[in-house]
Amino acid sequence: MKTFVIGHKNPDMDSICSALAYAEFKRANGDTTVMAARCGNTNERIDYVLRRFGFDSPVFLSDVSPRVEDVMETTVVTAQSEEPIFHALSRIRENSMRSLPVVDGSGHCIGLLSTYKLTNYLLSREQACTVHASLADIRESLGASVATESPSCKPESYSLLVAAVADHSFRSLLGHVSLRTTIVIVGDRPDILEMAAAAGVGALLLTRGTQPSPAILKLCQKNGTTVLLTAWDTSSALIHLRSAVRAGQMVNEEFPSLPADLPLEEARRTLALSSQYAFPVLGENGMLLGIFSKSDFLKRVPRQLILVDHNELSQAVTGAHEVPVIEILDHHRLGSIHTETPILFMNRPVGSTCTIVADIYQAAQQPIPKNVAGILMAGLISDTLNLTSPTTTQVDQEILAMLAQITAIHPSHLAEEIFSVGSPLLTLTPQQAITTDCKEYRERGHTFTVSQIEELSFSHFADKQESLVQALEKFRLEHDHLFSALLVTDVNTQNSLLLVRGSEDYLCQIDYPAEDRFVWQLQGIVSRKKQLLPYLSGLLAKKRALTNLDPLI
Repeated sequence: MKTFVIGHKNPDMDSICSALAYAEFKRANGDTTVMAARCGNTNERIDYVLRRFGFDSPVFLSDVSPRVEDVMETTVVTAQSEEPIFHALSRIRENSMRSLPVVDGSGHCIGLLSTYKLTNYLLSREQACTVHASLADIRESLGASVATESPSCKPESYSLLVAAVADHSFRSLLGHVSLRTTIVIVGDRPDILEMAAAAGVGALLLTRGTQPSPAILKLCQKNGTTVLLTAWDTSSALIHLRSAVRAGQMVNEEFPSLPADLPLEEARRTLALSSQYAFPVLGENGMLLGIFSKSDFLKRVPRQLILVDHNELSQAVTGAHEVPVIEILDHHRLGSIHTETPILFMNRPVGSTCTIVADIYQAAQQPIPKNVAGILMAGLISDTLNLTSPTTTQVDQEILAMLAQITAIHPSHLAEEIFSVGSPLLTLTPQQAITTDCKEYRERGHTFTVSQIEELSFSHFADKQESLVQALEKFRLEHDHLFSALLVTDVNTQNSLLLVRGSEDYLCQIDYPAEDRFVWQLQGIVSRKKQLLPYLSGLLAKKRALTNLDPLI
């Protein structure tokens, strides 16, 4: 079981740093299955902070949906294409299987052996007196000993002649067969043995422990007849003999298989009407990776999530609703999320998720490593604009002071380092600028997105304004949102510019001073969570109320 600590899509500094720090806390307390993850790209500022404090970027997960490879059986019972089906039948019986994958020498699946096809072959009247196999494979299938030279390894089509008739009738039968490709199955009948040996049949199979006389044996050696000795009776010997055919000859070459990365939901739909029970899971070039049975749908997926810095599934990694969420650490509004069992849900009205993680360390009386304190500082400074955001609380201030003491770094110095790295307007494409820190919301039957970037000034905004507006509209239309917004914040002046593209009946309600078409001035607004989102949600409620007004008569 792996546990991933993961932030929201299009992660910001707080999301990445809180995931890393909380994973470190969990591992320090003995949970070695925990790993920090991300479901979006980092940016220059995040990369700088991670390098600054010696962390690698969390593992990237684009989709955590349960897949075939999560529950398939990787220890697969198979048959080699060149071995007798006797061995395959034994494995099918021992493992209570309905079918068996057949692989070549390189591990590629060439087909399936089904109990249906094997039964039809072994019980077939038309083929009951023939077998296509080598004498070496026949000896192996019977567990027989050899009284002459080593049997041939070359497969041949042999006729099977059971000496269950009178001597004169047997002599007549020998006159109607191809002797060198005939195997005579006989018990303790010396006259029959002599006739077959003298005729030079391909092989003699002596049943029930019968031993050939020296004279018969000498005659067989002279005529090139292979002599096999078995303890089986005639009827059992026939079954084992016919089981000497190689597995590769009996496969169903056309068979349904599954790719390892197929989502379980899609597999469920694909296999719903299939009468087949087990399915080979194939990799590149048909390499057999595992076997998937319909009962595997009932298995528990070996993956679970701890969500940080969000609690809405619309913002979570794809597939989060299909795997267990066991914890949530957040500082945003409550969204719609459903869990099968009670979980640890910590939602606190503070300025940063990193504040919550640092407080968890303190509550556990666990020392915070210096490098962990560094990334917690960075996430807290970034999310509260170095404690200037209206989301800042007394707890944030106390935690930042404590972290600064551990790292021996002044918060203002670290803030200056962080915000001087990589202007988003200069280093990102318009598409990247509106999606790097983008959150999707669902409210009152509508979906919308609000993104945010921080700059040291608006000096580069004019050159990028038109392309940003166009990118917002393209993004909105592609995702069928009511509107898409971008908040560009000047961390020095604590002011922002708001860009919005959406339906006209919504945009006309925005009552902030207009900077330009689709651009508004937001003096003193720096927080998406506490200041902007409530305002945009209020406009949505107002729009709905106006829409529901009765027309004047």
